[in-house]
Amino acid sequence: MNMNEITLLYARNLITRRTTPPRQMLSFVMRVANLAYDKEVDVSWAGEDEVWHKLPASFHATADDGASEYWVAQASFTLDEDATLPGNVRFALCHRSRNAEYWDNNQGSNYAMDADCGILLGNQRQLISSALDAVLATGQKEIALTVTLRNSLPARRVTLHWTTDNWQTARKTPYRFRRNYWDNEWLSNARNPNQYGYQVWHTTLKAADAFRIQYRIACETAQQVIWDDNAGADYTLQRPPLKVLILNLHCCQEENQDRKLSLIARAIDELAVDIVCLQEVAELWNDGRGDWQSNTARIINERLAAPFQLVTDWSHKGFERYREGVAILSRHPIARHQARFVSTAQDPHSIHTRKVVMAQIKVPHLGLLNVFSSHLSWWNDGFAEQFDNLRRWATDEHTAHVAASLLCGDFNIEAGSRGYRFVVDSHEYDDQYLRAVSPQVFRSVFRPDGAPSYDGLRDDRRIDYVFLRRGSALRAVSGRVVFNDHDYGRVSDHCGYLLSFAAP
Repeated sequence: MNMNEITLLYARNLITRRTTPPRQMLSFVMRVANLAYDKEVDVSWAGEDEVWHKLPASFHATADDGASEYWVAQASFTLDEDATLPGNVRFALCHRSRNAEYWDNNQGSNYAMDADCGILLGNQRQLISSALDAVLATGQKEIALTVTLRNSLPARRVTLHWTTDNWQTARKTPYRFRRNYWDNEWLSNARNPNQYGYQVWHTTLKAADAFRIQYRIACETAQQVIWDDNAGADYTLQRPPLKVLILNLHCCQEENQDRKLSLIARAIDELAVDIVCLQEVAELWNDGRGDWQSNTARIINERLAAPFQLVTDWSHKGFERYREGVAILSRHPIARHQARFVSTAQDPHSIHTRKVVMAQIKVPHLGLLNVFSSHLSWWNDGFAEQFDNLRRWATDEHTAHVAASLLCGDFNIEAGSRGYRFVVDSHEYDDQYLRAVSPQVFRSVFRPDGAPSYDGLRDDRRIDYVFLRRGSALRAVSGRVVFNDHDYGRVSDHCGYLLSFAAP
């Protein structure tokens, strides 16, 4: 067992008698070290029949420390002629990654929960919040919160300390002790958990229009104040993450091109993407006048379940027959937009002519985001000049009212290359996909001080990026490669990258 790799936060064993026949629900919430992207987490458990089962857990949320995650496992059972309820349960937690296996089995004794006992806290917990990185629905203004305490903790007062601005200001909301708190289908008929060594306290938090709320719990006894701040990372409540997709479309050079444009639209819908940045957007040349009906960004947008707002522009003639450009599609309102050359060349017949589009997007609960869709030249063909022009433009646009600035797209520089190091050395923009999927490598490259190490990028062949301006009110919490052989299939000579962002 290694409690650093997997730790029980709390478990529930509940029986509801509202239905006929009765049902029993088991649920387990655990904290798991993020040792690798590929991992398996499960609960080994046995009921009163002494038969052991394996219950798979699923990812719930990334913890605020960035190095661990919350995972949840649940199972329900119905009493019938052929099956009894599990009743009393023994269990242990297992985490498998990097060809290793880690257990939390209560120091070799396994955990035990009586039937219908309510909540069981992990051994390292005296109190715990019921909302671990919970999501605030769009438009939701308040949320009910509970905290469970051990009866051995003689609480006189429990208070929620919370902030919407990363503790620049703070507020307090009291919890109230509820002797019979359970008030939903599963919990309303459970026996009073206070009889089983625990107390449940309740409060309602006014979320207003906040994108993200951090909170800590203070429990006052006669002798001291005991804090639960989620191991120093704070608990969080936040709106659904902002999802940004980048993809180079390969300028209509694909076989089955029309089908692939439909597939891209389907993925945007199914993945609930908020902002899409496209490169090598094609429309027929038509003597330089273009042909809007053939524009691939327009076609994708029209095939969405509900079309987004769209801005696009072109820079040069591509593949001898297309106006080649870039585009931004946004689910949220675009307050204003602009297109600008970032290259010295402005000849539409030169491949070195590069133009970028910018959209200022109003994201609910977050504010204004400046998003740039870019397709820059290779290092030997003017990348440094173009990136500097783009960076200065973005700096001018990043006013006090802007929450974040994102430079997105195909930058034609491999991770770790001379061009990539040029971006790192600017000390202004960070690689968000790297931050989300390889935090250790990210920290070795984007160091606040000291020389960066690029050893972790030796096998990283990316040339497509989302660079986030430092100090922005966003952080990448997950990253995913799409449109490859394993995820929606190939639609271009580039993969797509989907990043999810939350407030910092």
